Amino acid sequence: MATTRDPSGWSPQLNSGVLPGNVRADDWVMLALAVISVGLLGFMVLSPPDPRVGLWIFVADCAVSAVFAIDFLRRWRKVGWRRNFLKRNWYEMVAVLPAAHPAIAPHHFVATVLLLVRVGRAIDRAIGEQFFYRMVDRFSEPIVQAIKRPITLAVLDEVVKVLETGNYPDNLAKSLDENRDELRAIIREKITADEQLGLLRRVPFHGEIVQAVIDTAFRVVLEVLHDPRIDDFFASVVRDNREQIRRAVALGLNDPESGQDERLLPTRMQRTAADEFEQLHPPPRQ
Repeated sequence: MATTRDPSGWSPQLNSGVLPGNVRADDWVMLALAVISVGLLGFMVLSPPDPRVGLWIFVADCAVSAVFAIDFLRRWRKVGWRRNFLKRNWYEMVAVLPAAHPAIAPHHFVATVLLLVRVGRAIDRAIGEQFFYRMVDRFSEPIVQAIKRPITLAVLDEVVKVLETGNYPDNLAKSLDENRDELRAIIREKITADEQLGLLRRVPFHGEIVQAVIDTAFRVVLEVLHDPRIDDFFASVVRDNREQIRRAVALGLNDPESGQDERLLPTRMQRTAADEFEQLHPPPRQ
C-alpha cells in the first residue's frame, strides 16, 4: 500500500488509490464497499423501497459502515492517533455513519450531503486518499458562497413562520395586566422624581390626579391591545419586516462587505440608521 508524507513528518495519506496500480487486494475490497455504500444510500434516496426491504438495506449499510469504521481506526492508529488526521479526514467520519435508513429518505438535504460524502470516499478509494479533501479545500469558498444565501433565506422563512404563530398584542396586554402594580409604582416614582412634573405636588389632590391618569392610560392601552383591529397592525409589521429582510438578504445586503447598494431597497436598513446615529453621536472618550 503506497504511502505519502507531508512536510510535518507524518503520513495522512495511507494509500494512493487503485488506479495507479500499486495496491493490494484489500484496497479493491474497500473500493467495492465504498461503491456499495453509495449505491445503498442512493437507492434509498432515489427509489425508497417498502419498509421491510429498507430495514434489510439498513442492516447491510451498518455492516459496511462497521468495516469502514474499523479501517478508519486502523489508519488513525497507524499515524499515532494524531488529531490532525481527524481534521483532514472529517468527511470520512461522516461517511462512516450508517445512513441508509428509510427515515432518512424524506430529508433530502441531509441525504444528499451524506451521499456526496460517500461519493467522495469512493473517489478517494479509486484515485487516492485526500483527493476529495483537496478538492473540497480548493472549492470550499465558492461552494460556501453559492449555498450560503439560499440556506439563509430558507432559515429566515422558517423563523418567520414560527414568529407568525404568536399573538403579540394579547401577550403584551397580558404582561401589562399581570405587572400593573409594579408598572404603576415605577411611573409614579418617575413622575415624583421629575423636576418639572414634581411641581404637581403643589396642586391639590395631585396624588389622586396622577393615579387617575395612570389608571386611565393603562385602561386605554389594554383596550387598544385587545381590539381585533390591532392584530392586523402587528401582522402587517411582521409581514413588512419579513419581506424587507428577505429582499435585503437576497441582494446580499446582510453582508456589510458585499458592496451592494442599499438604495435597491424601498426602505432604509436599521443598520444604516444605527451607523448614522453613531456618527452623529460618537461615544464619549474615556
